[in-house]
Amino acid sequence: MSQLTEQLSWPSVLIDSHCHLDRLDAESGSVDDVLSRARDAGVRGFLAVATTLEGVPALAEIGRRHDDVFFGVGVHPMQRLEHEPTLEEITDCIDRFEPVVVGEIGLDFQTDEQGSLRVSREIQLSRFEHHLRAAHDAELPVSIHTRSAREETLEMIEQYLDPNVGGVLHCFTEDVEMARRAVAHGFMISLSGIVTFASAENVRALARALPLDRLLLETDSPWLSPVPYRGRANEPARVLEVARVIARERNISLDEVAMQTTANFHRLFRRTAPSHDAAASLTHA
Repeated sequence: MSQLTEQLSWPSVLIDSHCHLDRLDAESGSVDDVLSRARDAGVRGFLAVATTLEGVPALAEIGRRHDDVFFGVGVHPMQRLEHEPTLEEITDCIDRFEPVVVGEIGLDFQTDEQGSLRVSREIQLSRFEHHLRAAHDAELPVSIHTRSAREETLEMIEQYLDPNVGGVLHCFTEDVEMARRAVAHGFMISLSGIVTFASAENVRALARALPLDRLLLETDSPWLSPVPYRGRANEPARVLEVARVIARERNISLDEVAMQTTANFHRLFRRTAPSHDAAASLTHA
């Protein structure tokens, strides 16, 4: 593969569709430092997802200070809470902060060594339903974490969500059949730095098999640093490594991956789409 396909060419840009800018590792520095390094690497958009409703104001403030940072509202399935948010509380948070996505939400039924769940099935299912209902009412896409909960996840998104609005299965590591069923319901599939791991041939198979117009890129930073940064805190600049592997696996240029996944992002997260005037100014720059 030529060097041209290993580097981005203007005006190609990348978007990190799932990161945790409020959970940065100390070694990464400030949010401003992290975003500056990412922009230098060609990343021009960031979706910072929430893990609790209490964390949303901080994410909204980052978005207020940075035009290329978007944010979500939601409670992660692994969060232990003293108070479970009601549908009305989730809806109120969406109305007050106007996110581009409801997420990070979902189901995680992977047990620990003692066979226990961090959060019970009953609580997770109820929490997930409340968020899906709120997203449906707000006509917002969702960003879903799913692990060891294939059928439950698919059944609930098919029951509660409009396929014309859709969502994304983030950091996806399941099989092609699950991905295709989600895609049929208006979803996209997001691949993370796991695609670079030597042990993750199943994820590279997804990168080859799924339609390019249904793929997104993410870091899930500060976790899951890609090769060659394993063992270090992850950050959005490293979404470039995810894009490079997908380009190699599909035998296409890095620019093609960047342009299509960026278009996918704005198509799914409609509130992020550049205005017509902004798009025109880029075209004539």
